[in-house]
Amino acid sequence: MDKRIVITGLGVISPIGNQKNLFWEALISGTSGVSEVTSFDTSPFKVHRGCTVKDFNYDDYTKNGSSRQIGKGSQFAVAAAKLAIEDSNIGLNNIDPERAGVSIGTTAGEIQILEKVNHIRHENGEDSVDPDLFLMHPCVNMPSNISIEFGFKGPSTIIPTACAAGNYAIGYACDLIKLGRADIMLAGGSDPFSKVAFVGFSRLNAIAPDICQPFDKNRKGLLVGEGAGMLVLESLKGALARNANIYAEILGYGLSCDGYHITIPHPEGNGVTSAMKKALINAKIRPEDVQYISAHGTGTVANDKAETISIKKVFGEHAKNLAISSIKSMLGHTMGAASAIEAIACALAIKEGVVPPTINYETKDPECDLDFVPNVKREMQVDIAMNNAYAFGGNNSSLILKKFTG
Repeated sequence: MDKRIVITGLGVISPIGNQKNLFWEALISGTSGVSEVTSFDTSPFKVHRGCTVKDFNYDDYTKNGSSRQIGKGSQFAVAAAKLAIEDSNIGLNNIDPERAGVSIGTTAGEIQILEKVNHIRHENGEDSVDPDLFLMHPCVNMPSNISIEFGFKGPSTIIPTACAAGNYAIGYACDLIKLGRADIMLAGGSDPFSKVAFVGFSRLNAIAPDICQPFDKNRKGLLVGEGAGMLVLESLKGALARNANIYAEILGYGLSCDGYHITIPHPEGNGVTSAMKKALINAKIRPEDVQYISAHGTGTVANDKAETISIKKVFGEHAKNLAISSIKSMLGHTMGAASAIEAIACALAIKEGVVPPTINYETKDPECDLDFVPNVKREMQVDIAMNNAYAFGGNNSSLILKKFTG
């Protein structure tokens, strides 16, 4: 387990840009991905806005089949994987397919397929439902469709730990490489915009009416988003052997569960605190070694308060020195894709020496009194970054990335 794991390729499909460079420029410019929801009728709801992927045509990314044959979650995942592979310059002909695998996280998988089936049954009756829709629904199709697209024959795993799933998937992929069970892993997360999520968060009164304002005193909730983020992971030895561009090294990760409530975080952030502490121990670093935290930062009152408390518990006096930002202020909550896309943001922050802002930040909350990089990007050296992600069920994850220096 002493192998060093590095990131050599990044692929992203997001509400603010599809492809690494477009995404990054929009991110550090503070671009909002908010728009009116058009995929279904929102008139029965108080909120009509979300963060959806624009200008996406799956046929531009695949050589196998079309968008009619797989769900939107798989479409995003395959597209992000293709972009990550191209970015890595690894060359599929140079990969042993038996040693290449996929680890992907999600919240609801191909939930849009179930929504479509339900609509067809309601409108036209059960006999009108295309049986092929049943085959498109299982969430395990997401990693399988990536493996089919690229001919990978190694481990293929789906991890449905909701909003923490991307970090879980990345951590598991690292373990597989360290254990010698794979040489190359495509790891990340994907989720399509879901009517179920929109309705659910609306009923929980957790959706903001217009903008997402993480850590702001007047924050009113999250905005539902969608997208995918995929990373090419490999051993440092393998990356150096092919002279690969290395974005960052993954030092370690930590996982925990609140064991408290399905939707409400522990008020003192105990589970979140545990995940961060475990990550630091796994990475073999001190709290003061971290410069930047990509916060979970959903924009809900309870989550942001609990996360702030937890950061103070873990980092003590150093907490006030940390640059902390939530890119959900721009992307909305992309569910199972969130922490994977945020890991990409961390890798680019390390590589480029720029930290993305928390936009829509207007009024300081005395209960969230740390440096949240308000509204404007910050140029700074980032040697070590922490990526935090928490989910329903009290699932918590923290991933630590480091600048590669040899």
